Amino acid sequence: MSKIEFDKYEVGQELPPIKVDTITHAHLVRYAGASGDFNPIHNDPDFARKTGLDGTIAHGMFVMAQIGRLCTSWADQKQIKEFGVTFKAMTKPGQKLTCSGKIKRKKEENGEKLLTVAVEAADESGEVKASGELVVIC
Repeated sequence: MSKIEFDKYEVGQELPPIKVDTITHAHLVRYAGASGDFNPIHNDPDFARKTGLDGTIAHGMFVMAQIGRLCTSWADQKQIKEFGVTFKAMTKPGQKLTCSGKIKRKKEENGEKLLTVAVEAADESGEVKASGELVVIC
């Protein structure tokens, strides 16, 4: 992570991607403990199947946290003005994610130099699980 300088980046430039290890049941159980989200669709395969799923699914916020790792590995947390995502598809144990970002816009507004970065997490097949934006103050 380093301080992001406005003049060193151009629209279309990509952030170094983050590869997420294969998601396991243990990841989901640990995330449930850390987040307090004990919804059984995330940690009880039988319950998840009874609700119509093929098995457990990762917490959406777990996926968002992986994108957050991408953001904070690139920019100093003090520079992050906004960060948000929209959830697109379910993530299941056994999948691997790649979190990526691309500079979408540069602008100066109210005395601030801002970079807007499109961010996303996708699985090995390219299915986007979550996508959104990061806004950094330079």
